[in-house]
Amino acid sequence: MRVDGYAEDGYERVREVFQGLVDDGRETGAGLSVWREGREVVRLNGGWADTARGRPWSDDTLVQTYSVSKPFAALAALAATGGGVLDLDTPVARHWKGYGVRGKERTTLRHVLTHRAGPPRFPRAAEALDPLDDAGLLDSLANAEPEYAPGAGMGEHALTYGHLIDGVLRAAAGTTLGAVFREVVGPALGLDAWFGVPEHALARVADVEYARPDWPRAQPAADWLAVPDGPLDPALVNSEAWRGSVFGAVSLHASATGLAGFLDGITDEDGPLRALLGREAHEEYLAPQATGYDEVFGTELTWTLGFLRDDAKIAKGGIGGSAVWRSLRHGHSCAYLTRRLDDHSRAAAIAAALGDDLSVVPVHSARA
Repeated sequence: MRVDGYAEDGYERVREVFQGLVDDGRETGAGLSVWREGREVVRLNGGWADTARGRPWSDDTLVQTYSVSKPFAALAALAATGGGVLDLDTPVARHWKGYGVRGKERTTLRHVLTHRAGPPRFPRAAEALDPLDDAGLLDSLANAEPEYAPGAGMGEHALTYGHLIDGVLRAAAGTTLGAVFREVVGPALGLDAWFGVPEHALARVADVEYARPDWPRAQPAADWLAVPDGPLDPALVNSEAWRGSVFGAVSLHASATGLAGFLDGITDEDGPLRALLGREAHEEYLAPQATGYDEVFGTELTWTLGFLRDDAKIAKGGIGGSAVWRSLRHGHSCAYLTRRLDDHSRAAAIAAALGDDLSVVPVHSARA
């Protein structure tokens, strides 16, 4: 399979590792981008964008990023706080009246964005729902009892994260996560990323595929991902209906260049992110917010309002192998986006070539 693109002097090892992943078959379609100080110093495209192996991965290929979506869904919520419509620490039930029942009365937007709201998975009552049934899924969350009192526990809200944000935005602002991202966040940040891929960009989207037939059943946290059925199924995820819809926890479609370029300026005090969010929300977005044992990942983690972080990096990975990170230690940003659903050893190998450690980006490593 082919590898196209470039790696500037000093990044030869990164290209060697990426080429090796393609050559040995561990990668069948991926994009890699590294930015430093406002410039893209690595842009590599490997393999194919389709299961038929007829469309090479290109600079503008979009792919579903799974949980890499979450920090971008959080931006839609934070953009609404800037207008005074929402507050991080006011109970969301003040707006979303139906949600404030069965122990969820004191849930705040901060709880939601830091995975402490209490529903890390959809209730069994949602088992038969179509994953594109927004109203049904929102109702199932509103009527469910949380698995722990809001703020008293922590576990990545693997599939529920986007719907919780969407429910709050619908109730408080009369809008949706998808609309805020499309009309406000994306244009302000110049993002080549979409919740709900527009028709003109559908031809750029890569097909996802399993590395092995048993891949979805082998996920240790399969129970958190089982309801509703479909977000891990290529038959659904590769459909135009899914690509054009918004399932905010997992359905961001993006290019590697777009996400790495965004992360390159994520801490800039005079950058577009600060201009969009304002000083306070920008600082809140990146600051450590909650540290503790994450029940879904099965390890100690620190969450910001959407990202994971430690002293060396701000990062997020998605089930299947995609990962993005900003190295606070080395001053570069990286996005590795893949369509071959497997583990994170590929992104970890790229990180190692850059001198980074992705152990802060576990992906559903907890018990089922």
